[in-house]
Amino acid sequence: MPIRVLVAKPGLDGHDRGAKVVAKALRDAGMEVIYTGLRQTPGQIVEAAIQEDVDIIGLSCLSGAHMALFPRVLELLRERGAGDVLVTGGGIIPLEDVPKLKKAGIAEVFGPGTTSDEIVAFIRKNVKQRT
Repeated sequence: MPIRVLVAKPGLDGHDRGAKVVAKALRDAGMEVIYTGLRQTPGQIVEAAIQEDVDIIGLSCLSGAHMALFPRVLELLRERGAGDVLVTGGGIIPLEDVPKLKKAGIAEVFGPGTTSDEIVAFIRKNVKQRT
C-alpha cells in the first residue's frame, strides 16, 4: 500500500501554492495525498488525519503562526491516540524556530529552496511502508 500523506494549511494563511506543488510531487512519487484546503484548525487537521488513516501530516505555514499551530496538532494527535503519525512542517519558518519545532516533535522542517526530491526521500526514509 502506498504511503498516505495529509497536506494541510493550518490557521489563517491564505497562500497554498507551495502546498499544492508539494502535494503534486508526492502524488507523482506514488503516494496517496489528501489536501485539506486553506484555513484549517488543528482540530480539523487531526480529525482528517485520523479519518483518512494517514502515515504523515505535512503542515504548511506562511503566516508566522507555526509556533502555536504545529505543536497544537501534535498535542491533539497524542490526545486522540494517533501520536505515531509523523508530522513535518514547511513554509516560511525562521531558522531559529526550527530547533524548537523539532524539540516539540515536528520530524522535519522544509524551508524555501527544499526540493521535492528531498521531501520525498525524507518521507520514504521515515515512514514505514504499509503492508
